[in-house]
Amino acid sequence: MGRLLLLTTLRHLRRQPWQSGLTILGIALGVAVVLAVDLANQSARRAFLLTAESLSGRASHQISAGPAGIDEAFYRRLRLELGLRRAAPVVEGVVTHGTGRLRLVGIDPIASSAFRRPGGGLAPDSVRRLLTEPATALLSAATAVRLGIGRDGRLPVRAAGRPVTLRILDHLPEDAPEGLLLADIATAQELLGRNGRLDRIDLILEPGQADTLARQLPPGLRLETSASRTRVLEEMVAAFQTNLTAMSLLAILVGAFLIYNTMTFSVLRRRRLLGTLRALGVTRRELFRLLLTEALLLGVVGALLGTGLGILVARSLLALVTRTINDLYFVLTATRLALEPALLAKGWAIGLGVTLLSALIPALEAARTRPAEALRRSRLESRLRRGLPWLAGAGAAGLLLGWLLAGTDSGLAGGLAGLFLLILGYALLLPPALAGLDRVTAPLAGRGGLLPRLALRGIAANLSRTAPAIAALSVAVAATLGVGIMIGSFRATVADWLGYTLRGDLYIRQAAGADALPPGVRELVESLPQVAETSAGRHAHIHTDRGTVELLALEPATRSSRGFRFAAPPLPRLWPRYTRGELLLVSEPFAYRHRLRTGDRLRLQTDEGELSLPIGGIFYDYGSDRGLVSLVRSRYARLWHDPGISTIGIYLRPGVETAAAEAALTRLLGNRMDGLEIRSNREIRERSLAVFDRTFAITRVLRLLAIGVAFVGVLSALMALQLERGRELALLRATGLTRGQLVRLVLLQTGLMGLYAGLFALPLGWLMSDLLIEVINRRAFGWTIFVRLPAGALGETLLLAVGAALLAGLYPAWRMARVRPARALREE
Repeated sequence: MGRLLLLTTLRHLRRQPWQSGLTILGIALGVAVVLAVDLANQSARRAFLLTAESLSGRASHQISAGPAGIDEAFYRRLRLELGLRRAAPVVEGVVTHGTGRLRLVGIDPIASSAFRRPGGGLAPDSVRRLLTEPATALLSAATAVRLGIGRDGRLPVRAAGRPVTLRILDHLPEDAPEGLLLADIATAQELLGRNGRLDRIDLILEPGQADTLARQLPPGLRLETSASRTRVLEEMVAAFQTNLTAMSLLAILVGAFLIYNTMTFSVLRRRRLLGTLRALGVTRRELFRLLLTEALLLGVVGALLGTGLGILVARSLLALVTRTINDLYFVLTATRLALEPALLAKGWAIGLGVTLLSALIPALEAARTRPAEALRRSRLESRLRRGLPWLAGAGAAGLLLGWLLAGTDSGLAGGLAGLFLLILGYALLLPPALAGLDRVTAPLAGRGGLLPRLALRGIAANLSRTAPAIAALSVAVAATLGVGIMIGSFRATVADWLGYTLRGDLYIRQAAGADALPPGVRELVESLPQVAETSAGRHAHIHTDRGTVELLALEPATRSSRGFRFAAPPLPRLWPRYTRGELLLVSEPFAYRHRLRTGDRLRLQTDEGELSLPIGGIFYDYGSDRGLVSLVRSRYARLWHDPGISTIGIYLRPGVETAAAEAALTRLLGNRMDGLEIRSNREIRERSLAVFDRTFAITRVLRLLAIGVAFVGVLSALMALQLERGRELALLRATGLTRGQLVRLVLLQTGLMGLYAGLFALPLGWLMSDLLIEVINRRAFGWTIFVRLPAGALGETLLLAVGAALLAGLYPAWRMARVRPARALREE
């Protein structure tokens, strides 16, 4: 019996290729989106970990310092006086090549031999040449192939703002991370302008040595494990990657409606056959297994196709993820996909799991149906209508539970779970809402003529078919609206923030990889007659009791105070106390992440020892989701022995044109301009918003994929209706309905389905945007986003829903119009 039932399933799938194909396509798209995001995230993470692990090698601990770095004299003392022979100095920085960036790492090849990292086991000739020949380096093999640079080839780069040509002596081993440029430490110090300074010292310590060494370190130096340094960097991108995963799961949720729709129709289409099988002695359990086996077969084929498609999509997505990490966090080069079996298995498990769960209700429905009832067409519709109160109750419960979960302090995972429960609960409310809408529109339809009446009644009479399709399209369009409102509001908020933060007319900074601006640049700038005043800033990373923090040491101009807007009331007499160095300002993400309030204190590890300062104010800042701390520059310079500046803000006199002042500055600075960048206020705003747009390019791709899955769902529902209503449409044709009228009827019904989906998407989209802004974004990044409804967003949502539905209805309408009435009636 089992073999015969399996043959029945295979024959059915073969006889309905379009139906099977649409189901497989829906599963494949869902699996592809989830798998692509996982592969891109994991590949980026693997590239980052490979870089961190290969550069640390066997190091168990690292000594780091404040912005000025470590005096290399301490390294000699560490080896000679303290007897720590397994120690290796490291200098790190970024150099640019064309439009790309490379990580330059300077090491002592001899001291690094014990650490098993790139450059630790070099051939003697390579070591000799690195130590004796200037401007030489080793390049990772993958990057050398990509750039077309062979052994003893030349690589032009810009380091510390200066053009330099490096000789590439050899390629690093194949397992070396991409984008890595390895040089002797003296070469790296010269290239990066850090003569006599080290960024860190790697150590291999025995148990008990760490505590002893920590007590012997001078003020300003810090001992930490290598794992803790890697973990901090990994946490920087965790929230970004979690949000991408959540967007990918949305496509699976939309795909579940498609699978449910198709499996329900599969049962409906064979209701007579299934009833006959039950009458011939097939048990409920056998019938249940038969339908789940059918779903499993479709799921396996869909998962296979989704795997291949997911790998293709992941290659493009990896470039977007890597570019975003480079824009927002740190330098990362990742071009290889990490095709790990666990990730492929996860994609398969999600695809097959959602397929079987979506097929569960139709399979149970068919198994519980008595043979006589299975032969009656109206049974499913009547049963669905009897179940509408239960659907309404389940939907309301899902909405309530999701709202409660999102409202509690359940972290980012709880917020995402609450969001998905809200979406699911809302989708369950749509069938009852459609039934109620039918009662409202029925009297109006009678006044609009035959075709509108038939279109409206067709939607209501086939609710088991139309409701899942409308729900799938509604959820996908709502996601587009919700994410669109969030992105639009975020972009407007960032634009406003840039407007009041950038108070200067022009800004000067050193190129990437440089430590500070050359001495005397600020004095030259202030000597220009067009300049009214300047401000100066120094960016650095310091150690605090809350971990490593980005610090902005600011020497403000008269107008600089207007560049801060506070999320909570600041302490009294804030600005005079700040300029005297008596307190700190912290950004909103930093305060949120560490649960700090105005008046709390922060302990700083300075070169002069530990210092505790109060938090005077919490300001809005959208430049870093890790947070920012600001201290006046005069006190920073004393505490960390760092008089350098990273940026200069230039305030022009009234009536001076920005372009003319920029040209005058370029002439005045002359040869000092090599490596300096002068940017206008407007140019910085435009570049910052361009980075913002690149960051959310990934989200736009995922939104389009979700719409694609919903489009397939509507197409599947319409094709199912064509077959299911064959006799009804044939009778209409036989009684005088023309082909053109039939096409208009189908497109009118499709357009109404899209209109319903769009109308239902509006409140859900607004609800999703509220949760994304107030819960998900807040918990992931700590930012306050001020809601702005993009112009025309509601109209665009309706047009998107109706347009997608009409597009999906073109082929079914054409198919229905070609069917001959006599043939359709004979087949019935």
